Amino acid sequence: MRPRLALVPGEPAGIGPELVVRAAQRAWEAELVVYGDAAVLRRAAEMLALPLFLHARGEPPRDPHSLEFVDIPHPVIAEFGKLEPANAASVVASLTRAAQACLDSALDGMVTGPVHKAVINSGGIAFTGTTGLLASHAGCDVVMMLANPVMRVALQTVHIPLREVANRITQDALTQTLRIVDRALRVQFAIADPVIAVLGLNPHAGEDGLLGHEEQAILIPTLARLRGGGMRVVGPLPADTAFLPEKLRGFDAVLAMYHDQGLPVLKHADFAHAVNISLGLPYPRVAVDHGTALELAGTGQADPSSLFAAIDTCTRLVRRGGLA
Repeated sequence: MRPRLALVPGEPAGIGPELVVRAAQRAWEAELVVYGDAAVLRRAAEMLALPLFLHARGEPPRDPHSLEFVDIPHPVIAEFGKLEPANAASVVASLTRAAQACLDSALDGMVTGPVHKAVINSGGIAFTGTTGLLASHAGCDVVMMLANPVMRVALQTVHIPLREVANRITQDALTQTLRIVDRALRVQFAIADPVIAVLGLNPHAGEDGLLGHEEQAILIPTLARLRGGGMRVVGPLPADTAFLPEKLRGFDAVLAMYHDQGLPVLKHADFAHAVNISLGLPYPRVAVDHGTALELAGTGQADPSSLFAAIDTCTRLVRRGGLA
């Protein structure tokens, strides 16, 4: 049987709904179940002048490309590009209901479109991102990994101010992250003996303590202990040279200490096909690697490549074993 994947459009005023409509035009190796507002999707289809067929579970599809659909209406049908805080609860509900279906084994994995953190918070819901929401919902620890055909980059810290990064890097936190990444590479990516490159926090990886003490006090002893337990971790490496092509060929993943240390390199290498994978959840979750692109919403110019890559990636992860 083909994997059954939840597909969540995300922010209704952004490009997510039209990306889902474009996905409906293709045949996939998985069955897609959309969690969202039917009226929003039909408006996007009308704007794109593309057919859209939706059916509830148990109903016969009206078209070979018809998508199974769970309707979660938004209180306000937002204009293209215009955020509506009143929709915050329904956007979050689309994510949690899809996630619960995965936890209940009704679905095998989850693909998510872009959400807008600020408008969800403006709607009265404390929200730091979909990854954190799903981790809290499942009651587990999660690591964010971005991947494209060139590289995989996991993050030790994610969406926090730069001045707070150093305080979040501890031996326990680093150990936990690396164990999650190592297990995901073995199970989800079917890499028998993965090699993980770990970046230093400071320039030149601290240069023997001259440019910072975190490498000597935290990273070096943690990596030594993990190597003693059989994990293949390399580093800490200076971030300015770790991404050279000849070095990347020797790594299965790179662990960056903070968001903008690793992701600009990955996105420069291949932004269109980059995806965001949540490691550690009890089901595969893959997201697009871009935002809501409010300025493009309603123009028909949004590139669906990242969503298509996310669907394909989630399908492969399910077939390799599913759990991180």
